[in-house]
Amino acid sequence: MGNVAKPVGIGAGGLDLLMPMHLRLDPLGEIAGCGPTLRKLFADSPLRRPFFDLFKVRRPTGIETPAALAARTGVRLHLTTLDGGVSLRGVATPKHEGRGLLLNLSFGISVIEAVRRHGLTDGDFAPTDLAVELLYLVEAKTAVAEELRRLNGRLERARRLAEEEALTDELTGLRNRRAIDQALEAVIATRRPFGLMHLDLDFFKEVNDSFGHAAGDEVLRAVAQVLSRETRTGDTVARIGGDEFMMLFPGLADPQPMKRLAARVIADVDRPIPFGGGVCRVSASIGMTLSVQYDRPDLARMLADADEALYAAKRAGRGIAVLSEGARPEHRRDA
Repeated sequence: MGNVAKPVGIGAGGLDLLMPMHLRLDPLGEIAGCGPTLRKLFADSPLRRPFFDLFKVRRPTGIETPAALAARTGVRLHLTTLDGGVSLRGVATPKHEGRGLLLNLSFGISVIEAVRRHGLTDGDFAPTDLAVELLYLVEAKTAVAEELRRLNGRLERARRLAEEEALTDELTGLRNRRAIDQALEAVIATRRPFGLMHLDLDFFKEVNDSFGHAAGDEVLRAVAQVLSRETRTGDTVARIGGDEFMMLFPGLADPQPMKRLAARVIADVDRPIPFGGGVCRVSASIGMTLSVQYDRPDLARMLADADEALYAAKRAGRGIAVLSEGARPEHRRDA
């Protein structure tokens, strides 16, 4: 007699270890047992019932009875639960002496969704299952993606901070020359009316000479607070160098509000500024112009006119504001 292969017996515990997603079907196609992972998936649903009351074989087609399933042993199966909530892959093999079928199932590419929905861990898979490595890769990728997201966030915050610092006067916290140049170019491009104010401090040199540069810095910060307090959120207030400041007022076409603002600024700047047990005194001279005073507003011309108005204020006695008449729009000849 030839050698006859003896059947290998594996208990339920061994099947649970090697195939935690297995199903054991009796000869009538009823589920007689399953692995621990499947029990976890169907914790709220009893599994002791006919296989086709719970699962539908989608591929190959035509497998709708236990006999049809038994006839396709060794063939890769694609199946879902009847409610479509779980997608699985598997293969069936006959149990010893025709006592039914043994199906070994897996999630395939749906493993990530299954882990998320059912709280599975690597302990729910066979030690040799590539799903364990896949889960590791997913976790590693998630961790790397999260770290990259945080890094990108830090880089973006650093970029914005660098841009902000590049446009900010370090001493006063106001905008700087670069920032107001950008704001002026932007408002010119929109063709909206706007007002421009150029302010220079009077007697600032005397403060530095008498009290030192620290006192001068304190005066500049105090003036910056006045300008910030008196202007609107959408206005641009900049220190453009030394004791010079410039203010841009988008949407302003009427000279009266700008004159009233200049009067308030001059009055506030004129107040004594305490420093080191003494007081510092400065005043503000202001030159102003409005874009509506020009037939075609030209930035260089407006800046020159505001500057000329400023020096006219200084020549007139300081501590006052002068509005440049600009280049008035010409009347149409055919009017």
